[in-house]
Amino acid sequence: MSACTTVTKVKTKALATLEKVSETTGIGNNPDDPLEGFNRSMFSFNESVDASVIKPVAQAYQTVTPNIVKTAVGNFFSNAGDVWTAVNNVLQGNFADGANDFMRFAINTTVGIGGLIDVATAGGMPKHQADFGQTLGVWGVPAGPYVVLPILGPSTLRDTVATPIDFKGDLLYSRGSVAFRNTTSVLRIVDKRAAALDAVNLIEEAALDKYVFIRGAYLQRRESQIHKDDQE
Repeated sequence: MSACTTVTKVKTKALATLEKVSETTGIGNNPDDPLEGFNRSMFSFNESVDASVIKPVAQAYQTVTPNIVKTAVGNFFSNAGDVWTAVNNVLQGNFADGANDFMRFAINTTVGIGGLIDVATAGGMPKHQADFGQTLGVWGVPAGPYVVLPILGPSTLRDTVATPIDFKGDLLYSRGSVAFRNTTSVLRIVDKRAAALDAVNLIEEAALDKYVFIRGAYLQRRESQIHKDDQE
């Protein structure tokens, strides 16, 4: 089976899934945010979980963990993510970026001691971000309505459909024991939240409606990731 045929089949299946979900739930009639009632409720739930659990743990982690350790932890997760980023860049036809991402992983895993040190960036190999939702967008699958997922946060219907595949493609999540997967998942959430403490505090202070601000920022960012050529 050719690569073109495989891409066509995946794209067709994704479109069919989006259409079926839209018909079943009745969503998609308001292109701005047809699920705003549900999304705001889920947003409030996520904010409550963050305020009561995730943010305090992230603040403690930020306070007690030496900067060199925090940098190493962030580099480790970033390095593991380069593999799936490389795969998606290749699927999107960005072969040069894909090769760069594979080389980043190889160099940082070996010379960088398992990815704890980001040698590749210092060597002029830029970091990219790519996931399967973005790949579907490049292939022409529409975003669908905006959706707020529990814990995971902002998404779209297309990105929600792609999320299980992203989990499968995650080098750390799809490998090892359940205990290893759970431990690395929790540490990754805490590390990411700690890194975003200042930015989130700024949003909370500046935004009149935090939900609307985050929705707009997320949708604009996803569009820019998918239509990179239009910005050059």
